[in-house]
Amino acid sequence: MLTEIKFAPGVDKQDTSVGAQGRWVDSDNVRWRYGLPEKVGGWQSLLNESIVGVVRKQHAFVDISGNRYVALGTDKFLLIYFEGQLYDITPLATTISSATITTFDTLTSCTITTATSHGLNIGDIVLLDNVTLPVGTGYIDSDFEDKLFQVITTPTSTTFTITQTSAATGSVSGGSIDIKPYEYVGPAAQTYGYGFGVGQYGGTISGANSTTINNGGNFTAGATSVVLTDSSVLPASGILLIGSELMDYSTNNTGTNTISGITRGQYGTSDVTHSDGSTVTNATDYTGWGNAVGAATITLEPGLWSLSNFGQVLVATIANGKTFTWDSGIAARLTTRASTTTAGFATTNNPVASRLTLISPTTRHLIHFGTTIDNVDALTQDDMFIRFSDQENINEYTVQATNSSGTFRLQDGTKIIGSLVAKETILIWTDNALYTMKFVGAPFTFGFEQVGTNCGLIGKNAAVEIDGVAYWMSTNGFFAFDGTVKTLACSVEDYVYDDIDTTKGQQIFAGLNNLFTEVIWWYPTSGSDFNNRYVVYNYGEDNLRLPMGNWYTGVNANSIRTSWIDSLIYPKPYSTAYNSSGTGNFPVVVGETGLGSSIFFEQETGTDQVNPDGTTTTLTSFVESFNFSLQKDQSEIFLAMRRFLPNFKILTGNADVTISVSDYPSSNGTATTLSPFTITSSTTKVDTRARGRYANIKIENTGSGETWKFGTFQVDLQPDGRR
Repeated sequence: MLTEIKFAPGVDKQDTSVGAQGRWVDSDNVRWRYGLPEKVGGWQSLLNESIVGVVRKQHAFVDISGNRYVALGTDKFLLIYFEGQLYDITPLATTISSATITTFDTLTSCTITTATSHGLNIGDIVLLDNVTLPVGTGYIDSDFEDKLFQVITTPTSTTFTITQTSAATGSVSGGSIDIKPYEYVGPAAQTYGYGFGVGQYGGTISGANSTTINNGGNFTAGATSVVLTDSSVLPASGILLIGSELMDYSTNNTGTNTISGITRGQYGTSDVTHSDGSTVTNATDYTGWGNAVGAATITLEPGLWSLSNFGQVLVATIANGKTFTWDSGIAARLTTRASTTTAGFATTNNPVASRLTLISPTTRHLIHFGTTIDNVDALTQDDMFIRFSDQENINEYTVQATNSSGTFRLQDGTKIIGSLVAKETILIWTDNALYTMKFVGAPFTFGFEQVGTNCGLIGKNAAVEIDGVAYWMSTNGFFAFDGTVKTLACSVEDYVYDDIDTTKGQQIFAGLNNLFTEVIWWYPTSGSDFNNRYVVYNYGEDNLRLPMGNWYTGVNANSIRTSWIDSLIYPKPYSTAYNSSGTGNFPVVVGETGLGSSIFFEQETGTDQVNPDGTTTTLTSFVESFNFSLQKDQSEIFLAMRRFLPNFKILTGNADVTISVSDYPSSNGTATTLSPFTITSSTTKVDTRARGRYANIKIENTGSGETWKFGTFQVDLQPDGRR
């Protein structure tokens, strides 16, 4: 007799493969629509080139002429996508004038010497200008003029090295070069190190002071003592952070400013050479209401951006850094960099350090979160402090009776993690709580209310909002807010949280795909430097039949994303994928090494992945069911499976169907796997010969140009004796 096997939508990983009766238990590159599983849409590169570094944020906006733009913030650059091309608008730091260059015969490495401390770090990007080379290098001025280079080493505070693409033909020194450093954003990945605001319950950094190396020469790798400019700002013993290296020390001789008894390369960092003038920071401990946290549990956040728009003006803030603007309305916009001095939209009076910013769209205030108390000194940055501008004036922060600027400090948590504009309010998450920020008018301008606790945000970009409902990922589960905070029941929660790396929460990205009512979180697992899994909540397909919600997961490397914007200004979602071992080609960085590359994709188009060079990468997919009983009323009876009838609502190309039949529900028993049956649009039935009590089904595609949507599964079963 023909028996129809029905499955509820979504994946259930909370139960056993038998306990999840009527459910699918695993999937990849599959979504559910109207209760049926289908392969997701493909994606294609929007560019013929890849981006240098990892893209962490996108923002789409439109100018008054109807021109559409996407701003992309990477760990190194701020870029604009306009009419199919990328433009570099990264802000510049202070120019270093009249440096000299030294070349070395047969070597590509060049040393640049500055008159004063350059303040650069390994990996920084510099633009060279007004280049005059000394005679005998084998190069010409244009090999360096108006080109970007990566800082390879920093031997001293007044020297750094870069790499050319070809070797010099002479060892000479001299010339003159102006150096225009790019504003520093941050590392590509979240790493162990020193940072503010660890823990959930508040506290302070003990002696969070800094000084510089004054050793009369480099503090070389392996050295166990170092002379500082002022060691009195450090405790008698503790932990130092120099560059990205953490080190323990036992003795602080303040009389000679000598730190000794140093143990190098601690807490997962590397023992390396540091130049004179390098910053030395006290990373001894973090005290959170009496609970000390070791440096190995403290993380350095990756390079992040906040991107929003004030009308046609892009507002861009580097996490824990400055705020810049870029005016899309000027004629020379594509050759003009973001700056703090943009005409009519200056940010020179903005706080010099903020964790994040956003524009209030209805009141047009620029709001800084986790910002400086005195508005000038970065050392006064308070991770729970909020400062907002005057209405319609994003450069006015002086609180006066005649304007609407102001400040406020949140209390529950140790740092503000993220914020979103929602219906009639702004949502603010700390690491422990959720607050609303609503416009109330004079004299307070904004009112603040705590609406949830123990529901903090795991990372800056781990929340989305749609139709007045916010969805986010916390360190302890998934939540929603529609006026009240709700815990989202999740059928894959253990699968996600048993292996997620919560120390890299700032790399997690939540994307909204409203075309298919999906919220997608891409996240890193333990042992992974970057995102390598995703989990999806389908809020449109959720219903009372699914008490654990409609969730599904995936691990396909081609599907992992670092940023995403939904279809609104553009008809399809845009995303970015990162390859840490790749080499990007925009912007062109001479001597680039180890920065990785990102591809800029348009989602939900075609069936596969189309790469920047026009080649196609096959997009595979699968969905696998629970172990269902072939005879629910008489489980002691074995049944023979004679045939099955595949019912695909959509099938382009082929799909493979694999059936496993077993005597027992667990993996302890022996299963008979019926090798994958290739199904085409003309397949009406598949003959099988199998016997058992339980079976499961797996549907997948492995070829290019294939897509499918599965309907029902009918099996011809006959009793085949008792045990």
